Amino acid sequence: DPESLLGRQMLELLNSLLTFPRHLSQHSGGMVMSRGLLSELVPIENASMPGRTVIQWDKDDLDALGLLKVDCLSLGILSCIRRAFNLIEKHHGRSLTLANVPSEDPDVYDMISEADTIGVFQIESRAQMSMLPRLKPHCFYDLVIEVAIVRPGPIQGDMVHPYLRRRAGEELVEYPNQAVRAVLHKTLGVPIFQEQAMRLAIVAAGFTPGEADQLRRAMGAWRKTGVIAKFHEQLVDGMTERGYDTEFAERLFKQISGFGEYGFPESHAASFALLVYVSAWIKRWHPAVFAAALINSQPMGFYAPAQLVRDAREHGVAILPPDIGYSNWDCTLEPIPGDSDSARFRHNDERYALRLGFRLLRGFSEEHGRRIEAIRERDGAFRSFEEFAQRTQLNRAVLQLLSRADAFASLNIERREAYWKSLPARELLPLFDEPMAAASDVPVPELPEMSVQDQVVEDYASAGLTLRQHPVSFLREQLTQLRAVTAEQLAELTPDRRVKVAGLVLMRQRPSTANGVTFVTLEDETGVANLVVFPSVWQHFRQTARFATVMMATGRLQREGDVIHVVCERLDDVSAMLEQIDPKSRNFR
Repeated sequence: DPESLLGRQMLELLNSLLTFPRHLSQHSGGMVMSRGLLSELVPIENASMPGRTVIQWDKDDLDALGLLKVDCLSLGILSCIRRAFNLIEKHHGRSLTLANVPSEDPDVYDMISEADTIGVFQIESRAQMSMLPRLKPHCFYDLVIEVAIVRPGPIQGDMVHPYLRRRAGEELVEYPNQAVRAVLHKTLGVPIFQEQAMRLAIVAAGFTPGEADQLRRAMGAWRKTGVIAKFHEQLVDGMTERGYDTEFAERLFKQISGFGEYGFPESHAASFALLVYVSAWIKRWHPAVFAAALINSQPMGFYAPAQLVRDAREHGVAILPPDIGYSNWDCTLEPIPGDSDSARFRHNDERYALRLGFRLLRGFSEEHGRRIEAIRERDGAFRSFEEFAQRTQLNRAVLQLLSRADAFASLNIERREAYWKSLPARELLPLFDEPMAAASDVPVPELPEMSVQDQVVEDYASAGLTLRQHPVSFLREQLTQLRAVTAEQLAELTPDRRVKVAGLVLMRQRPSTANGVTFVTLEDETGVANLVVFPSVWQHFRQTARFATVMMATGRLQREGDVIHVVCERLDDVSAMLEQIDPKSRNFR
């Protein structure tokens, strides 16, 4: 859209590029433009990664020579979005690009405002999820601000709370004159972007454009402490000489100095916001596609496939396990049989189930996954374990891995029976990994049936997730005796009361702006609980805090709007409870 902010910026960039009849040459970290071939000007060497080259000069050298450098970010979300668009075109017949995704969808903004953003680019972290219900984005420019404001620079420059108060109508927005208003009105009088700081230096402090550019460079030198401090006197004196209040000038410098700890240019934030919106739109209307594309793009983001799968199920997506009869290496979509009434559906993917791919199986190679996929597609469905082994010629170690993952369920073969069949007939096969030639005449003994707990343990051991009961559900009776509540119950309890909550540890985050505070996320059978662990508590319970798989936290319940935290006083490692569910299941033999 050429009328949008991002559209105008892209047109300006393209126009500027078209005026440079110069050669392009890629290098690690960006793209450089020069009048001639770079190989005639700059020392070039091969990088350690195949197909990559590195030049010997850094950005300051390039600047001194007057070369144009454009940084190209290699973002995993771009691969994820491309995969999602391909799935949407394949299953829905709709060709999408970044340019034609429906814009300004209120349902998408409602989802974002509720912090329902697991997997969404840039706004899936704990800090962003805490901010979203307070900022409540309802248009694209709100996302631009959201991306930029949850950064070390704006946080340390004390820009976040003033902006939120003004947005909520709790604080009056005032401007000393129209010149300042023209620079800051879009961000309610708070300088959130680097460009605003540069324009303020010019209109309010009398900086020349060259001096403002030096200020920009100082703001960009966020790893070098104190670089921006040399502009303090010039900025404050320049503003007071022009009639601005000293307090206003000092506050403005404090905010600008925060950019020394990493602030965003507006153009950068707008580019990121587009990817935020597009990934959120896919999640809202195509959650099965979104989950498949995310898992197929791993590793990326904050969440493991187990959490992405759980989130997809909570959004109405049917999930099917890895299976030799249906799975490819990547996750795919399968039509759900039966008549459907689209008017009942909350999203566009409810006619499809998400089939998990072989890529989720631990220790399973892509080569083997692609082989199964190709043979099945070429020669038809597998009819028995023995035929599968004969056609694929996979060695017994691979067959055992598939057996433990319950990947032969479509052949009506349970885990232990499949594992038994994958064991070698020792008088026929050598000790080491030769192609499996399972003997169909070897009788399978009557094997004990696996309990649900056994199945869950093996699911996690083989794929890192389960489609059965959540493992913490097996501990609920013990946890209730210890007076631990569920994650779901936290929303029903009164704030400031002392609580206990337990679950699998999903993530530990310690942002640089949190003064040593660590944010921990626990998951139980009802949802997730967010913990705040101050440095003293972390240090006191360091072993548990760092290494526990299943943790029980004791602390004070804190609620701010829809955001709920437990401020921890004590951490206990209860991983042993989970390990005691059924130790026999760890060994099929």
